[in-house]
Amino acid sequence: MIKNSYLRRKLLILLIFSAALIWSCGGQKRVTVIKLAHGLDPTHPAHKAMEFMARPLAEKSNGTMKVEIYPSQQLGTEGECLELLRIGGLGMTKVLSSVLEGFVPDFNAFSLPYIFKDEAHRFKVLESPLGKELLLKCQKYWMRGLCYYDAGSRSFYTKNVPILKPSDLDALKIRIQEGPASIKMVQALGGSATPIAWGEQYSALQQGIVDGAENNPPSFYLSHHYEVCKYYSLDEHTAVPDVLVISTEVWNDLTPDQQRILQEAVDESVVEQKKLWKEATTKALEAIQEAGVEVFYPDKEPFRRKVAGLYEAYKDQPEIYRVIQEIKAVQ
Repeated sequence: MIKNSYLRRKLLILLIFSAALIWSCGGQKRVTVIKLAHGLDPTHPAHKAMEFMARPLAEKSNGTMKVEIYPSQQLGTEGECLELLRIGGLGMTKVLSSVLEGFVPDFNAFSLPYIFKDEAHRFKVLESPLGKELLLKCQKYWMRGLCYYDAGSRSFYTKNVPILKPSDLDALKIRIQEGPASIKMVQALGGSATPIAWGEQYSALQQGIVDGAENNPPSFYLSHHYEVCKYYSLDEHTAVPDVLVISTEVWNDLTPDQQRILQEAVDESVVEQKKLWKEATTKALEAIQEAGVEVFYPDKEPFRRKVAGLYEAYKDQPEIYRVIQEIKAVQ
């Protein structure tokens, strides 16, 4: 069901000007065009990876498959694009895995603090049979996960005091992404978790509605939040990946050969996105420091100890707890 008038307007625009999956015939060639919308800026590594994906897709299909990309919330917010996809008004979109928790609770495990030992462990988990299993679990909700994109590690940034140890969060209001795992994490560290929409975050920081927030370096930089928050503490508490999803209606309309070509192009874009992400992270850290932000590298062990109990809290949710244990077992 379409939840509000804004979403209905967006769907109407889509249906008037395009479909999630369309075919056009030019001479003897039938071209399949998939509509892809997301909320990121065109300079973001994930957007650039999607543009990269379009090239091998066109090449491998001899020009018979295309992806048309609409960035910067042109067709709605992340949640709205996902809803459009699920009702057949959009072909593909990109969301944080935490957005999928409401459909597949197992994704809660990815949002837990320090669930991944390090970057190498994270990639092994995402590329493991477990990671692929979770992508396909979305299918009963009319969407299919195609891949994970690296969204780096999230850390705290604040206006008035740096976060060097957990107690520095005491009584601070911290903007977090929606999701029970994020809320519980900030609460376990002593802060006050405050969910605020991404588009409203800059003004919330500026006006003092919240004292800080948390995100990865490229997002901190591209959002211009560094203009308000001058302390960035790289505690790297979570590493929530992005997920590229496709409508099952669109996927099922593709031939087996088209499905293979699309998946191969997506897989190639994953490799490219990792490179782009590293470059963007380095650039962001350099740029924010030039703008006067102090970057800190606090000891992570006190943070790990404070949130360790969050894992055991999932014992009464066997499926999520199983995923937690399988993640830990990946070597």
